[in-house]
Amino acid sequence: MQFAEPELDELYRELILDHYRHPRNKGTLDNATSKAEGFNPLCGDEINVEVELEGDIIKDVAFSGRGCSISQASGSMMTAAIKGRKVADAIALLGDFKRMMTDPEVEPGEDLGDLEAFQGVAKFPVRVKCATLAWHVLEDGLESKS
Repeated sequence: MQFAEPELDELYRELILDHYRHPRNKGTLDNATSKAEGFNPLCGDEINVEVELEGDIIKDVAFSGRGCSISQASGSMMTAAIKGRKVADAIALLGDFKRMMTDPEVEPGEDLGDLEAFQGVAKFPVRVKCATLAWHVLEDGLESKS
């Protein structure tokens, strides 16, 4: 999908750069109930995701690691999007995000919000791995708790 307005494309680029330069929820958690890590050998991205669950609620979440602007911004935006949500809602969001990144025919759902900024990345298959790495790591961590 091409954006109808170049201004929207620019806004999305700025949003990704803002999360790269000023990542949200970057670090570690003292009371993590789930931890997982992942690596993208294609460009060297490394992501660790820690989640603190309180019942079925993601009470807190953090990511750490290093990598390209897309992988780091995606980790930042992911943590901001799932913090405080029910695990089932986070898993549904994860599925929506991965579908948006891998199927160009899929229109992003309303729940994605700012995560739609990554839709343009889907045009570059090698970069899709960068954008989805944090999400795969989150999925691994949550699955290890179930």
